[in-house]
Amino acid sequence: MFKKILIANRGEIALRIIRTAKEMGIKTVAVYSAADKESLHVKFADEALCIGPAESSKSYLNFQNIISAIELTNADAVHPGYGFLAENANFAELCTQYGVKFIGPTPEMIRKMGDKISAKETMIAAGVPCIPGSVGLVEDIEEGVRISDEMGYPVIIKATAGGGGKGMRIVWSKEEFEKCFDQARMESGAAFGNSGVYVEKYIEEPHHIEIQVAGDQFGNVTHLSERDCSIQRRHQKLVEECPSPFVDPELRKKMGEAAKKAAGSINYEGMGTVEFLVDKYKNFYFMEMNTRIQVEHTITEELMDFDLIKEQILIASGEKISRSEYFPPERGVHVMQCRINAENVLRNFAPNPGKIAAFHTPKGIGVRVDTLAYAGYTVQPFYDSMIAKLICRGHSREECINKMARALDEFIVEGIETIIPFHKALMKNEEFLKGTFDTGFLTKWDYEQAVRDLKK
Repeated sequence: MFKKILIANRGEIALRIIRTAKEMGIKTVAVYSAADKESLHVKFADEALCIGPAESSKSYLNFQNIISAIELTNADAVHPGYGFLAENANFAELCTQYGVKFIGPTPEMIRKMGDKISAKETMIAAGVPCIPGSVGLVEDIEEGVRISDEMGYPVIIKATAGGGGKGMRIVWSKEEFEKCFDQARMESGAAFGNSGVYVEKYIEEPHHIEIQVAGDQFGNVTHLSERDCSIQRRHQKLVEECPSPFVDPELRKKMGEAAKKAAGSINYEGMGTVEFLVDKYKNFYFMEMNTRIQVEHTITEELMDFDLIKEQILIASGEKISRSEYFPPERGVHVMQCRINAENVLRNFAPNPGKIAAFHTPKGIGVRVDTLAYAGYTVQPFYDSMIAKLICRGHSREECINKMARALDEFIVEGIETIIPFHKALMKNEEFLKGTFDTGFLTKWDYEQAVRDLKK
């Protein structure tokens, strides 16, 4: 087992890893930017080193500074969390060269699944259902139009190196293609340094369902059921839940087997997530694989009463996976997570950094809060706007929603705007309560008016 883990990340995920490592008797090292000097992960780690100024490119994304921190502290493993370097094959390779274990898949696995074109080709070869589309990158507008005409509109243009909805455009007609193609390439180039794009058939009224998978160094692969991530805005997830209100036992079994096949095709090692789009007829298609722990890993943990970070560390140390297929009971457990972002809902979800004057988190049976914030903490403008995750567990979906609504009422954040009012309104929305929503839900719901009505 590792003696000391350096966490190459910040915020609530760094804290989350520190907690599990301490419970396992493993020493922890926090790294931080100058802007994060007062962050909780810095306070609670056994050691902490500043690795650069506020800008991510000069701190959390700076390979050499992180490697220097590893050498100075004699850490024998690195946990990348999610975001930043979590899916960076070059960093994983550098860790290996320095004799430090990267807690995650091998660089080859990251590369194979990190590039969406490569991942799709791998999945087709493995027999996993994929969305119809171009074979490889689309080099010019004429080729893209020809492929789109053959498939029929609408189509979606995607960045091959993309994520978080960047470099992505829906094209509803032939006349729109050129403009959308140029926009997607330009945005992708700016965000990822790679302007490569491809074209797929756009699945209307889709549900975003992902399967948690785990694999070890002995070729064993398992899946740990699904999460429904269909409540999202501009391809950014806001609420996740499991089990999915849309998925039935037959679909769960089919998707679980497909996810295992996807991970098994590359002999996957570590925690990962296979993401699918599912149409209204319950046909499912591979979308991408995240070769890391997810923001929403928390709801799988609460559903299963199982520490996924601990399992991730055990797998990296050479242990076999400790769970076989897990299917949630037909009734008895339901879990939901609301992301609490420092954003102003009534200003198009504009980020709202600043100093938190008062901060009170909800408590009670089946309520969990993972957060980086506290009263007096300053939310920085340099990083992701998520400041907390509120997770609730109930005996049914209805009970879980009622508990979430109560917990949101208890969640107090003063000094900055957050999206708590949005979540409060959502917990009263009829379509959400019925569980009949898809990924287009927020484009149809006047959530701004619902929030204003709450504030009256």
